[in-house]
Amino acid sequence: MKTIYREYLTGERALYRARDLEIVESIFDDGESPLKHSENIEIDRSSFKWKYPLWYAKHVLVKNSVWAETARSGLWYGEDMRFEDCMIEAPKQFRRCDHVTLVRCSLPNAQETFWTCRNVQLKQVIARGDYFAKDCENVTVDGLELYGNYCFDGARNLTIRNAKLLSKDSFWNTENVTVKDSYINGEYFGWNSKNLTLENCTIESLQGFCYIENLVLKNCTLINTSLAFEYSSVDAEIRGRIDSIFNPASGRIKADEVGLLLMDETKVDPSMTEVVLTDGRKVPALTPDEVEITSGQGSETEVRRKPQA
Repeated sequence: MKTIYREYLTGERALYRARDLEIVESIFDDGESPLKHSENIEIDRSSFKWKYPLWYAKHVLVKNSVWAETARSGLWYGEDMRFEDCMIEAPKQFRRCDHVTLVRCSLPNAQETFWTCRNVQLKQVIARGDYFAKDCENVTVDGLELYGNYCFDGARNLTIRNAKLLSKDSFWNTENVTVKDSYINGEYFGWNSKNLTLENCTIESLQGFCYIENLVLKNCTLINTSLAFEYSSVDAEIRGRIDSIFNPASGRIKADEVGLLLMDETKVDPSMTEVVLTDGRKVPALTPDEVEITSGQGSETEVRRKPQA
């Protein structure tokens, strides 16, 4: 394997179609697509400062390296790529890639990143940006801190552990998702999804868990969560309190405490859903005429029983 050491590389396609190459302590600047169509590349302690550096690349290992913000859209159509201890500041990274692994990497500007990728592994990754991992398939996550809305929209076959997600509208339109030992904060969690399972998780979500087919919650905590489960088929075991439940379609919900259960017989069949407390007592349902909803900003929305005349 040939080695390039401490080079300053400029110009379009500087190392186009490179093969069997080790690049160490080098800089790619002022030139698009320097490693386009490259194969069997190892990169260590190097930096990328311009656009499209690794398009159509195969069998790539990158360690201890940096993508500047100007190295936009740098990693598209790649195959068998591994990144360790890297700082990737540029947005729109990783599009239509197959078999990508990130270990101990940070992506502080991860807008529209990991779109339509397959066979992705993320380990100890920190990212900030909206629409993270849209339409991905076969994703395994262990240790993710994400700051950005609409994450994993349309994704399929996800397994996520030890994550912290600050994300409104997360997991919309997903299929076959398992999330374990994680914390999620964001309104409208998981709408229009299928086969969504959460275990040992803490979730805060106004109008979360709605329009879901086959939703399973095992040993989860729902803090500041109201108007949950609308039109969803549910099997839920909740620690602590659920502030309010609204028109679930079917299933069983068990919690230590339920603030209000609202069932509108003109919209759903109440007999299709069992809502009970941990001690076995059945939670009585209220009709829309017995409840008032005060809409505010985000978590300020309140659902409460109307005062009796």
